Amino acid sequence: MQRRQLLQAGLAATGLALRPLQEALALGLPTAGFAANAPELAPLRGLAGQDLEARDLRVEGRLPPGLAGVYYRNGPGLMERAGQRYRHWFDGDGLVQAWRFEGGRVRHSARFVKTRKFQAEFEAGRFLLPAFGTAIKPEIPVTGSDSLSVANTSVMLQDGKLYALWEGGSAHELDPQTLATRGPKAWAPELAGMPFSAHPKVEPDGMTWNFGTSGKLLALYQISPRGQLLRHAVVPLPMPAAMVHDFVVTERYLVFLLAPIALDREALQAGSSMLDAMRWQGRDATQVLLIEKADFNRRRVLEMPAAMVFHFGNGWDDGQQLQLDYVQTRPLPAVNAELHSLMRGERPSQPQPSTPRFLRIDLLSGRISLHARDETVEFPVVDPRVVAQRYRHVYYPTAMDTGTRWGFNGLLHLDLESGRRERFCFGPEVVVEEHVLVPKPGRSEEGRGWLLGLCYDTRRQRSFASIFDAEALSAGPLAKVWLPYWVTYGFHGKFYAG
Repeated sequence: MQRRQLLQAGLAATGLALRPLQEALALGLPTAGFAANAPELAPLRGLAGQDLEARDLRVEGRLPPGLAGVYYRNGPGLMERAGQRYRHWFDGDGLVQAWRFEGGRVRHSARFVKTRKFQAEFEAGRFLLPAFGTAIKPEIPVTGSDSLSVANTSVMLQDGKLYALWEGGSAHELDPQTLATRGPKAWAPELAGMPFSAHPKVEPDGMTWNFGTSGKLLALYQISPRGQLLRHAVVPLPMPAAMVHDFVVTERYLVFLLAPIALDREALQAGSSMLDAMRWQGRDATQVLLIEKADFNRRRVLEMPAAMVFHFGNGWDDGQQLQLDYVQTRPLPAVNAELHSLMRGERPSQPQPSTPRFLRIDLLSGRISLHARDETVEFPVVDPRVVAQRYRHVYYPTAMDTGTRWGFNGLLHLDLESGRRERFCFGPEVVVEEHVLVPKPGRSEEGRGWLLGLCYDTRRQRSFASIFDAEALSAGPLAKVWLPYWVTYGFHGKFYAG
């Protein structure tokens, strides 16, 4: 019954279970001269659906000898069909990349995730289904959330199986070597089609925790290192959750920050996209939901000032206090306005920074304290060896003196114990994406590793991977690995040693 309720809630949230959508919002945004005055936005044109592959990539600098494995990355790759263009960055069909480091050489491949939606629209040569931020009248049946999946947000390799993740529905399994799509993944028959978020948390021993939301319901998953579902549950949320993108795991708790976002169902019925139907309730509190890992029925709700949060770094607790970090971004209307501008190839008129926050909860009294910093950042990452444990280091892309230009142009390292800040800036011609920490072989200490991620050079119109020593960030990259082409900006990636 719970699964049925969750699936029905997810279908209703799209507006499709209420009545057919009215005529779609106008698409057909022009791409001639796209980003002519904003060269950093050029990758947001998107690709045409083609696969990419390049071997023996050119290395500038020197690759670390111990760097061996695959860096998988996912993000929106296809933005338009037949002159129709998505209005929102979140809508693009997922493009999964594989950067393979072996024997001092690097090769690259990228393939689109062949979801049911992608296949149907490829064959038709046009968009057929509504997207999260773009209202499109459905021309083929929608039987559940997986009918709308773009599988475009992150990746997970578990027990030799690779998954493309998207928070609105099932994970999609891919071949880890060829990136060919195998199809939607259900960890148990009764979980088929249930939301599985793009931000699973994997503890150092391989235990995986994840969630999925729809309306007033929250699905919870505990999965073994071998990919076996150990526990799952569907529990009520203290408030309807229009958007919950990420969460934190500590030793004892699953932690969610539920932002005050309401869903305007009348707007959905009138033909709005789901994202445009979300309403920011800034006078209301953000609810802090604590769920005990040992017993999903033991839940506690606290309150804090309204905050819009997409991404967390990490969290820990010792039974007396709980601490975590996140990036606070601008309220949802400002986020949407900015992303709509980007998809038109235009710089946002009034970009607003997203900044680091550090939250502490006294578990005995329930008192919350917050500490804010003013650096412009997003996409925080920590050493994978300290997930859910007390930690010291957080790493971010950051913006330094970018002026009116969009995007990050550097990296930031915060040492939470010493208070030390270390930065590196590529300058005005490079856009920096998320960088993950890759542990150095044979080293167990937190922070002993490399930072690996992607960048785009606006002058050369080429994408490259950059590798830094995480303990010497300000010294600059050890190596840049250049593609002979550019790739679209992505969201999240993971490195798997091999």
